[in-house]
Amino acid sequence: MVSRAIRDITDFIFMKDAPAPCGVILIPGTSQSAVAEKAAELYREGWAPYLLPSGGCSASIGRFAREKIDNPRYDGDYPTDFAYCKRILLENGVPEAAILREDRASHTMENARYSAAVLQSAGISVKRALLCCQAFHARRAFLSYTCCFPGTELLVIPAVTQGISAENWHQSDSGFRKVMGEVAKCGRYFSEYQEALRSGGKRIDFSL
Repeated sequence: MVSRAIRDITDFIFMKDAPAPCGVILIPGTSQSAVAEKAAELYREGWAPYLLPSGGCSASIGRFAREKIDNPRYDGDYPTDFAYCKRILLENGVPEAAILREDRASHTMENARYSAAVLQSAGISVKRALLCCQAFHARRAFLSYTCCFPGTELLVIPAVTQGISAENWHQSDSGFRKVMGEVAKCGRYFSEYQEALRSGGKRIDFSL
């Protein structure tokens, strides 16, 4: 029997919504192909006219994490998360004209902040957006984008990656560590975010 603690953590971390018509599909940077494939599927189903993959180089290693690519179909050297995601989108039926560009972000909060700036610069006002991300990353991605997209309804559409799902994360050491790390990061990200607002917006390192 799954304990209440496990159920509560699962409900908190593994957000999931049903898609609805929106202005853009947002994609935080990742080397996991299932996320971009899911976003391409949402586009082909007609949920949004644009996709906005976000990501430069990893803050922790200073480059695109080629070694984390999970599908040999997309293997290659990429300068950024954006370039990797764009290739997957193109190979899965998304026209280039529908793909917006953000290739500077090095962590999730920057994914959100810079994506908001791209949309503003393009004159695209978004009342509702789909947020396509890794399943175990759903809560932190949602909170990050919520901070940078005030007034926008965000619907989380996750993709299971690294074999870590809402049903099995607590059954392996790697899944347990990954999810509990997300719990800790959510607390750290947003306690520091709130402190920054109170102190006038000092710079915060959200890269860990």
